[in-house]
Amino acid sequence: MYQALYRKWRPKTFDDVVGQTHITETLKHQVQTGRLSHAYLFIGTRGTGKTTCAKILAKAVNCENPVNGNPCNRCAACRGIDDGSVLDVVELDAASNNGVDNVRALRDEAVFSPANVKKRVYIIDEVHMLSTSAFNALLKILEEPPEHLMFILATTELHKVPATILSRCQRHSFKRIPAEQIAARLRYVAGQEQIDLQDDAAALLARLADGGMRDALTLLDQCSGSEHVTTEVVLSAMGLAGHLRTAELLRCIAAGDTAQALVLFRQLWQDGKDPSALLDELSVLLRDVLMQTVAPRGGAELLSGGYDAATLDAFAKEIRPAQLLANIRCIQAALADMALNPNPRMGAELCLIRLCRPELQDDPPALRARLERLEQAVQSGTIPVQPSQKAQSKPAPALELPVTPERPPLPEQPPVSVDRPPFPEQPPQPSIPAEAPPVAESESVPPAPSGFSWEALCAEMEQVLPVGLYSFLLDPLQASGSYDGGVLTLRLNKQLAFSMYNTPTVSEQFRTAVEKLTGQAAKVVMQPMDTAAQMQQRHIEELARFTNVTIK
Repeated sequence: MYQALYRKWRPKTFDDVVGQTHITETLKHQVQTGRLSHAYLFIGTRGTGKTTCAKILAKAVNCENPVNGNPCNRCAACRGIDDGSVLDVVELDAASNNGVDNVRALRDEAVFSPANVKKRVYIIDEVHMLSTSAFNALLKILEEPPEHLMFILATTELHKVPATILSRCQRHSFKRIPAEQIAARLRYVAGQEQIDLQDDAAALLARLADGGMRDALTLLDQCSGSEHVTTEVVLSAMGLAGHLRTAELLRCIAAGDTAQALVLFRQLWQDGKDPSALLDELSVLLRDVLMQTVAPRGGAELLSGGYDAATLDAFAKEIRPAQLLANIRCIQAALADMALNPNPRMGAELCLIRLCRPELQDDPPALRARLERLEQAVQSGTIPVQPSQKAQSKPAPALELPVTPERPPLPEQPPVSVDRPPFPEQPPQPSIPAEAPPVAESESVPPAPSGFSWEALCAEMEQVLPVGLYSFLLDPLQASGSYDGGVLTLRLNKQLAFSMYNTPTVSEQFRTAVEKLTGQAAKVVMQPMDTAAQMQQRHIEELARFTNVTIK
């Protein structure tokens, strides 16, 4: 009867275990010296040798003739543990025996001495699946076990194991097996099984295994139906697109050729390629290009090894890091959505469209990539700056005020009756006598236009300013103003009003209102009210002006 390769070539001794020397050497030394713990906890990802090392350790502690810490695999105890006839070595799956009753039954059996071997060993796989009550039932026997008892716990999720269990076990962490060691083991197994496995195909299988030897042997078993196991055979058996076609798809994305990218995807779909696997390959290629861009001296250790340096360098020069990050984020989001999408083809097509047209991506990484690309185009001169933009970037020229034409001497003016002075800062003007000589042209000062007043200005600004800003104009402690020679001077409270009014938009609104009232070009100057003493002095001047006003 045919036996799967991962079962047939399962290690029988510690020396056969690949990639876990830091653990196997420790366990061999403990077996040789007899300094064994009563509870072990093996931690690691799938296929790295946790359960295998647990069974080897169970054989080693019960072996009649151990060899340098390894079981001999020839005595009755070793053979009985391998074929399952020794009932004192029990392998349990915590996923299906996770109740408190199962642990209580185990605890009741554990107190009995072993019948045929030295130690009774319990191997509990996926121990993190035990319930809270089951863990509590296991605590007592883990803390004070009988001399003949040993527990070996294995888990892939350490964070789910209670701290009370962790403190009672000797922990060993299994690492992911390097791809080179997996490839070497695959070539050895292929040679023993008369399988024609090419070196590049073995390297590809090792990368696809993601650090797990069991997965690598399963993939080799799947591909062994072909007479020659080549890279193309592996890609076809795994439903993968292949490196060349993935690189061709990325070229379409980099060029923004949406139509060609969708045509290539349709061909891959017709060939039976899985959309999720295709997007995953594309993300791996993007990740390699990103690593080649940001860490060119990192070496092959940072890369997946599926693409040559020339291909990665070409893409690194064409696609900027920000766009690479945005594309990887887009693919990751699409893969997460495809897990819940009943139509994975549509999800993959939408993802390719967003990759080819970055303007359709609205997440922050994509926006940053578009902004960086625009800045690069402006700096390189690809996008010229328009003359209007250049003119706007220059400082505005100084405002030229119109020259006041010569006018005849002012006649005698009667006193004016007003409710309040229009400009608090203006000193009181003495009335001009009838006999006054004409004023020379060089000494003439144009008065405020008849259409301008503070009240009229406030009425105009009420139409354009928000209510919160307009309210400051009505409070003399917050705002006041004066108009002289085409210049409107606004004095604002430094702590609050000045920071809100001193903006180009508000200044332009004031300038427009003044020009509308006066019919002349105007300029707006904003000044802060620095101190309370200055405001008090201004109010005193206001009161003094009221004393000079004649009431009719």
